[in-house]
Amino acid sequence: MTLVRVEAGKNIKGAAARNKGFQVPGFLASVTSAEVKKGNSRSDLGLIFSEVPAVAAGVFTRNQVKAAPVQIDLKRIVQQEGRAVLVNSGNANACTGSGGLSDARKLSRQISQALSIPDSQVFLASTGVIGQRLPMSRMIKAVPSLIQSLSPYGLPLVAEAMMTTDTFPKIVSKEMNIGKQKVHLVGLAKGAGMMHPNMATMLCLVLTDLAVSPALLDRLLRKATDQSFHRITVDGDTSTNDLVLVLANGLAGNAVLDTPQTTGARIFSRALDQILLKLARMIVQDGEGATKEVIIRIEGTRTEEEARTLAMTVALSPLVKTALFGEDANWGRILAALGRSGVPFHPEHVDIHFNNIQIVKNGVSKGPKAETRAGLVLKKPTLTIRIDMHQGTFKTKVYTCDLSLDYVRINADYRT
Repeated sequence: MTLVRVEAGKNIKGAAARNKGFQVPGFLASVTSAEVKKGNSRSDLGLIFSEVPAVAAGVFTRNQVKAAPVQIDLKRIVQQEGRAVLVNSGNANACTGSGGLSDARKLSRQISQALSIPDSQVFLASTGVIGQRLPMSRMIKAVPSLIQSLSPYGLPLVAEAMMTTDTFPKIVSKEMNIGKQKVHLVGLAKGAGMMHPNMATMLCLVLTDLAVSPALLDRLLRKATDQSFHRITVDGDTSTNDLVLVLANGLAGNAVLDTPQTTGARIFSRALDQILLKLARMIVQDGEGATKEVIIRIEGTRTEEEARTLAMTVALSPLVKTALFGEDANWGRILAALGRSGVPFHPEHVDIHFNNIQIVKNGVSKGPKAETRAGLVLKKPTLTIRIDMHQGTFKTKVYTCDLSLDYVRINADYRT
């Protein structure tokens, strides 16, 4: 698996030239600056184009307040075919009423006409400030530049153009053999805050040259999303613009995959799972103001759902997350979070480990030495809190981060 984690401000164009592995046959991409957020001259508008019709599958935010691009995409995804994705940062085009929908449709028509494709095959993705209309004149003026600069090497540029409070662009690629054909898979995502399941708050675009049926692609995407983006949380907020969109153009030339039981389907499913989980973890690692990624592993429950509820309750606890930032092995906060999860259990049976350091046994502290050793674990950039409930055989894990002073600073003046 190939990934890139380029610090913001670096020469992303140079990185794109070096990272030629981030290509999928038949897909072109480009970026430009439309000053979507006035005064911001960096690239903030990106276009991805499939030279041939592609099978499309998507999952979208479950927030009742849905941005204009999500409303349009939800109607278009039903036809299960797409050719282009127009993505912008700096403005969510959410809570903008009929005017926002009209703006999104107008941009879609500009792209479809320029590419000579049906308007219904253009998907839209926006991220940024809620409640403001798009700067249409600047964005429409930027469309010719997007069309002219389409390139097989443009995907890393789109990963940067999608960024808002992200500190680095997130893009991962993988190649696999299905039968005698080489299949390419590239995923790019943005996200750092307003991050929680249903969806999680981000944009994620996945491109592949696999030949696959719409029904199977949809099934595999939903499974992969449930094991990745639905297992992360930064702050418990779910946005208005979340989406994961996959386009598969079939140019790899493999026999069309249409059932999950085939070897090819299993190979691709495993690769898609890995790509989405890697992107999801990069989002957690880049959580607004985060200093560490924390894996909450719950085991020994009666059902998988119990394990997931317990893990998410701990991962969401502000008291647990602030203790993680302060590098305080405050296990009492973890037990308290478990206790309010709604899952019945016996506190006197619970064990807690920080990595391999046991800090609680049978619901009681292992003592000051264990806490001191656990405190050293908390200085690591990635760590696991393993909690054994001793009630059954089910287990799960979710991914979160600490809650720092910078999280408040970033979100206190996000619009200014």
